[in-house]
Amino acid sequence: MGGVAQAADINVAKNAGFEAGLANWSCSGGSGAVVGAPVRSGAGALKGTPAGQDNARCSQSVAVQPNSTYTLSAWVQGGYAYLGASGTGTTDVSTWTPGESGWKQLTTTFRTGASTRAVTVYTHGWYGQSAYLVDDVSVFGPDGGGGGDPDPQAPGTPAGLGVGAVTSSSVALSWKAVSGATGYNVYRDGTKVQTATGTSATVTGLAAATSYQFQVSATNAVGESAKSAAVSGRTSPGGGDPGGPAVPRHALTGYWQNFNNGATVQKLRDVQAQYDIIAVAFADSTATPGQIVFNLSSALGYSGVAEFKSDIAAKKAAGKSVIISVGGELGNVTINSDASATAFANSAYALMQEYGFNGIDIDLEHGINSTYMTKALRQLSAKAGSGMVLTMAPQTIDMQNTGTEYFKTALAVKDILTVVNMQHYNSGSMLGCDGQVYSQGSVDFLTALACIQLEGGLDPSQVGIGVPASTRGAGSGYVSPTIVNNALSCLTRGTNCGNFKPSKTYPSLRGAMTWSTNWDATAGNAWSNAVGPHVHALP
Repeated sequence: MGGVAQAADINVAKNAGFEAGLANWSCSGGSGAVVGAPVRSGAGALKGTPAGQDNARCSQSVAVQPNSTYTLSAWVQGGYAYLGASGTGTTDVSTWTPGESGWKQLTTTFRTGASTRAVTVYTHGWYGQSAYLVDDVSVFGPDGGGGGDPDPQAPGTPAGLGVGAVTSSSVALSWKAVSGATGYNVYRDGTKVQTATGTSATVTGLAAATSYQFQVSATNAVGESAKSAAVSGRTSPGGGDPGGPAVPRHALTGYWQNFNNGATVQKLRDVQAQYDIIAVAFADSTATPGQIVFNLSSALGYSGVAEFKSDIAAKKAAGKSVIISVGGELGNVTINSDASATAFANSAYALMQEYGFNGIDIDLEHGINSTYMTKALRQLSAKAGSGMVLTMAPQTIDMQNTGTEYFKTALAVKDILTVVNMQHYNSGSMLGCDGQVYSQGSVDFLTALACIQLEGGLDPSQVGIGVPASTRGAGSGYVSPTIVNNALSCLTRGTNCGNFKPSKTYPSLRGAMTWSTNWDATAGNAWSNAVGPHVHALP
């Protein structure tokens, strides 16, 4: 007995659940959009918004078999919603509802004509009515040759899991979105501890100064993906200590530009490995005196703040200190009262908690008040703990003697101060510690001016030499890496000095600083490749 095989009944609509946005659908006048909530299933639903003479009609052409019966259905919610089919070759059909507060299924049937190979199915709202929602459209009948949506599958494994800000009891995590996922499971040391609908989560209730392994998986209605590769996160010590790595005995500091000024644009992860302290330049002031915030530049190519935080965590995991710098040539934060000092401390600590910064850099070039700056830094230290990194980058004029406001501040916070990296550039001629006048651009300018700090009360470990990374990094004062290294050798070993020779050596001198890691990269990393190894080999 013979016969003709019949096409199997399937849902011939494509992207029927709007999981792929508006793919395969066409909406009048841009009236349709896919939303993540509310949805009946999956991660998306169609939202049509009527406006004026546009009833928000969305449609697609589906492949059908001639002389066949199809059941058309969809789930709707919201304002007036219509569902129909045209071009059937027989009688076109439609059905509607005047509005539903919850999901309701609309259903109708149609039969195709003898030569019909395609039918347009559509949905729309009504003029002057509120938006409507549609999900899970079905045109169920014989396969017309176009097939249907593939069977749903569990989502793929999340990638890019990284650790963000940490406290003594929490670790922030972020990861990349997975197509088709409706949620994520977060695992701590192999045990599921929470769920998330977005691509970030903060795991709380952790012990201080403790390392944990974290993984994340993606989920949808079908199932759960495999767990991601594990990342390690360590909570900070109790008492608010930022928990970052210790600054090495001899350290290289570099400023990283949160803007594009013609130097090589870097993400934080791109900062050269020679740098031990990375100063993020800069925080921004607000209308509240003393208060600072941080605004990540859109010019750097970051997908969002979570990726930036992940970069900070990765640098810290590699043993680097990442601090937020306040000030710069164009920045100004005024701290001249108890209220502004408290506002500074509170906002700076909030940034440390949010982003995971190890500490703060004071680069205020428009004058400071030593009394209230000292109060601000003391309050911040009390919040952040003994692990806080505190650096300063005064101009040469600010450190000519111990009576300047900057020098008084440095001495007043000496017990919590990491290093002062004076800017030996963009300067006129200055006095050295021997009372002689020195011009910038020489080894003597570097050593004789550093000597003022070394003999003026700072510990040698709190003194560094700040220079530009290239001729384009400053208006004046560039010196070659060879001159920088000679100055470091002169101060620590008494060798390679110029005309000025210090009366003694300072083997524990902290190191050197540059503006900036970006200008260093522009010049092929010549500065960090030469000065970094020399700093790290100091006695």
